Amino acid sequence: MNEILTPTNMVVFGGFILAFIFGAIANKSNFCTMGAISDVVNMEHWGRMRMWLLTMAVAIAGANALYYFGVIDLSKTIYQRSTLPWLSLIVGGLTFGIGMTLAGGCANKNLVRVGGGNLRSLVVLVFVAISAYMTLRGLFGQWRTNFLDPVSFDFASFGLKDQGLSSVIGKILGLDAKTALALTSSVIVAALFIFIFKDKRFRANGSHIFAGILIGLLAVAAWYLTGYVGFGENPETLEVGYSGTGSRTLESFSFVGPIASTLEMLLLWTDKSLKVNFGIASAIGVALGSWAYAISTGKFRWKNEGFASFDDLRSQLLGAVLMGFGGVTAMGCTVGQGISGISTLAIGSFIAVAGIVVGAALTMKWQQR
Repeated sequence: MNEILTPTNMVVFGGFILAFIFGAIANKSNFCTMGAISDVVNMEHWGRMRMWLLTMAVAIAGANALYYFGVIDLSKTIYQRSTLPWLSLIVGGLTFGIGMTLAGGCANKNLVRVGGGNLRSLVVLVFVAISAYMTLRGLFGQWRTNFLDPVSFDFASFGLKDQGLSSVIGKILGLDAKTALALTSSVIVAALFIFIFKDKRFRANGSHIFAGILIGLLAVAAWYLTGYVGFGENPETLEVGYSGTGSRTLESFSFVGPIASTLEMLLLWTDKSLKVNFGIASAIGVALGSWAYAISTGKFRWKNEGFASFDDLRSQLLGAVLMGFGGVTAMGCTVGQGISGISTLAIGSFIAVAGIVVGAALTMKWQQR
């Protein structure tokens, strides 16, 4: 029993279960960041955008409460590193926003669609995975590391150990770390809640409210799982650290990098050094959770949708490639940066999300013309 209930196994299986629930809720509520941006740009309707912002607010509140009380250490996440590669975040965010619009949905949305039986989304995900892998370890990765990542801002030169917004505010106002964290997170969450719930139509939409709150809580639970349950002494190396994650530190949901890792594992299955981690398990979990919801409600249909035309094929595959490159370069997607990264209050996450939104909105305007 002890061999089964290792921290690594608990993180991997726990990540799968949390993502399974995520996928089911995303399918039921039509949770989609690109759709939310499209609703605002094309119809001036803010319902799904408020749902996404509610997810952010809950994730910020929960993650920083865990951080405040010392349950997890968000300063150890990849988002909070003291070096801010601002050019990579801007270029990656813009590229991802453009790509997800051309492809008709972000990585998370395509995982949900695959679970519902959409085979065209499977083609999109394969190209996202190839492009993301090339950006991690291939040709695109050389461009990223040589030209984009070196253009950065170092917060350590100003006496800061991380790039958290609360750390910067604490430095400016002369506040201790805990007071700055509580003040910053409380103000941001309060402002988001005021904006979200001032709309009467959204207050009456129980489905969107339920989905926004629960997905936010799932992101918080993922932080707890990888940052608390998965933290401890590795029985193999006897080193104290984080188990079961690809980044070897605490993680929450993100899908572009894990999709690439899933493809790598399928291609190199006999390589015993490759193991299922939290990210891979969560990507699979979202698709299977969406599938379970579709089956249980009688909505599952195999959709052998062909591409409408050559232009449609070219647009969607180009979008998939841009998503793969942008998601890795920006260190996350609409979920990886838009929920998980934002919840850490990392300044880089705000930059990446702004890039994603701007890239998507500009592409939608161009498509209209």
